[in-house]
Amino acid sequence: MLRLIAALALSAVTLLLFPDAAFAHAVAEGDKGYIKEITGVHLLPFLYLGAKHMVTGYDHILFLLGVIFFLYRMKDIGIYVSLFAIGHSVTMLAGVYFNFGINSYIIDAIIGFSIVYKALDNMGAYQRWLGFQPDTKAATLIFGFCHGFGLASKIIDYEISPDGLLPNLLAFNVGVEVGQLLALGAILIAMGFWRRSAGFLKHAYTANVLMMTAGFVLVGYQLTGYFVA
Repeated sequence: MLRLIAALALSAVTLLLFPDAAFAHAVAEGDKGYIKEITGVHLLPFLYLGAKHMVTGYDHILFLLGVIFFLYRMKDIGIYVSLFAIGHSVTMLAGVYFNFGINSYIIDAIIGFSIVYKALDNMGAYQRWLGFQPDTKAATLIFGFCHGFGLASKIIDYEISPDGLLPNLLAFNVGVEVGQLLALGAILIAMGFWRRSAGFLKHAYTANVLMMTAGFVLVGYQLTGYFVA
């Protein structure tokens, strides 16, 4: 599992080194062209695009990994993942429907910060630094809003047709949730094996340092891009 986390973190860092893949919520060129050109209701294609976005979104996966890292009961996992899904869905749907986006560099930097925040939380930093534990449920919901705005901002840039907009967005969002369940299932299986090993507690801190590092690189890259652009 530690190798998986390292691979995810390395992938995030590598993608950031190449401008064409730098945005955490970028859509593949072929998908981008499809979104710009079609009109009318296309439920299955948008459902597929939503699932693909979530499964291939390293920022989503790293944040989800951080959220469930020390959660053992399925009830708790369900609550936190639901909060993230609600936040993500609300801002993605509302942002695109009402044509309200946020500068891509800024929102992607905030998304990178969400990974940093959760990694530090898992390392117990806030209790040591602040003397209390911030509300983890509220943080998950708030950062869910941010992740949703990230995607909304990119879709708005692609000038999606207003013809069939709402059904297509709903299908896309369903796809995102399907992709999230697939990613979560893979994470939970891997975490289940890792937690049963003797090295879990030994390497847990290192794993969160790797996640935090990937988040900081994302933040730094996006802020640099914002000021340069």
